[in-house]
Amino acid sequence: MTDDRHPTLTTAEGAPIARQHALTAGPRGPVLMQDVQLLEQMQHFNRERIPERVVHAKGSGAYGTFTVTHDISRFSRASIFSKVGKKTELFLRFSTVAGERGAADAERDVRGFAVKFYTDEGNWDMVGNNTPVFFVRDPYKFQNFIHTQKRDPRTNVRDMDMQWDFWSQCPESLHQVTILFSDRGIPASYRHLHGFGSHTYSLINASGERVWCKFHFKCNQGIRNWTDDHAAEVIAQDRESHQRDLFGAIHRGEFPSWTLKIQVMTQAQAEQFRWNPFDLTKVWPHAEFPLIEVGKLELNRNPENYHAEVEQAAFKPSALVPGIGASPDKMLQARLMSYADTHLHRLGVNHHQVPVNKPRCPVMHYMRDGQGATAETYAGAANYWPNTRPGSPMPNEAYTDPAWDLGKAVVDRYDSTKDHDDFTQPGNLYRLFDEGQRDRLTSRIAGVLSQARKEVQMLQLCHFFRADQDYGMRVAQKLGVDVGAMMAGAHR
Repeated sequence: MTDDRHPTLTTAEGAPIARQHALTAGPRGPVLMQDVQLLEQMQHFNRERIPERVVHAKGSGAYGTFTVTHDISRFSRASIFSKVGKKTELFLRFSTVAGERGAADAERDVRGFAVKFYTDEGNWDMVGNNTPVFFVRDPYKFQNFIHTQKRDPRTNVRDMDMQWDFWSQCPESLHQVTILFSDRGIPASYRHLHGFGSHTYSLINASGERVWCKFHFKCNQGIRNWTDDHAAEVIAQDRESHQRDLFGAIHRGEFPSWTLKIQVMTQAQAEQFRWNPFDLTKVWPHAEFPLIEVGKLELNRNPENYHAEVEQAAFKPSALVPGIGASPDKMLQARLMSYADTHLHRLGVNHHQVPVNKPRCPVMHYMRDGQGATAETYAGAANYWPNTRPGSPMPNEAYTDPAWDLGKAVVDRYDSTKDHDDFTQPGNLYRLFDEGQRDRLTSRIAGVLSQARKEVQMLQLCHFFRADQDYGMRVAQKLGVDVGAMMAGAHR
């Protein structure tokens, strides 16, 4: 008997299924190999899980719009910024960084803030975090740093000695470490945090003029963070607190929003700036490079299927559009390859054809075939270039970027720890904190640093002292370290 209220169940090939029971030789008999419906279901189930992201594995996402509110065409010819009032659809994925997919949302960790803008000249992916800096500036250290945030290869548990051993050897990490262990380290939800491009990018205007740029997404809901004790209570009750909050708010029509602002630096200013402006461990002071408002980002639609739209969303810094480009930032240069490569591994060579990743503008290229190819944009068209076939896509020199003048740059393997000031900015940040914030910061650090070896503790304490004497003194006292003896030993 059929039921008009429900569609007919089918196989993956669309064939109708009469009954959803295993085909057996008698009611007690063995299952038959000819039960292809059962085999198909089991085979697909065995392949439901794709490899999780090595970093940013646990995340939540939503769709929305970006609306231009201020004209920045003097800086960029990007079509997304072409006129005030222009709207662009987008998908935003938030995430924790270190934990696996089963990790709790409310852990002390950096949060990922990755936006895919479906512009009319291609997808622009702004792949950032909720902090304006990062732990390292040399891409050679990135994979090794991530290993320290995962599990010890012997014990298979996260290990404080691993983390602090690495940080004590990398003074450039101190700025991000200070943010992570400050009161900012556990956001109350994904709706109550800022987003940052973190890297330096380039903007190019219609005249071919380039400026350097940093992107800031300022939260319009206000910043909210949790204490360690409250976060522990939340995790005990709900490991998906951020996911539940974001989905619920959008479902209720409480659409979160952020204001996009940029900082701009000319090449002449970059050459005179006291720090390397392309150093991912540094910020640009707002007093010198004020924030310029651009537009409003709003999230207003939840995904219909988490796996298809959030888990398969593929963000990569290499997804750039005319008017927005890269910079000499070493970490950004490495991420241009690394992020695209990980999606080739996780989702396959045609991951850009998954609907959530699919550009909303015409796509014309000569890349062909591979797993999951649909051929919908090229069908039987020529698969080689150059060619003389009618209608074949051709390059357009109107989109040429101006050349980079690297001057007398010498190609070499430079030590990223030498000739850098890694202590002024963390010290400045520490001095911005009030008494309570300083006490909580140093208590948190001492609590986990105490689990590292004594030699690691001493190395890390030197970094705190270089940033600010009070910073170092408080951590030392909470570790039970005799500072006088420590200083005496350092001068022997």
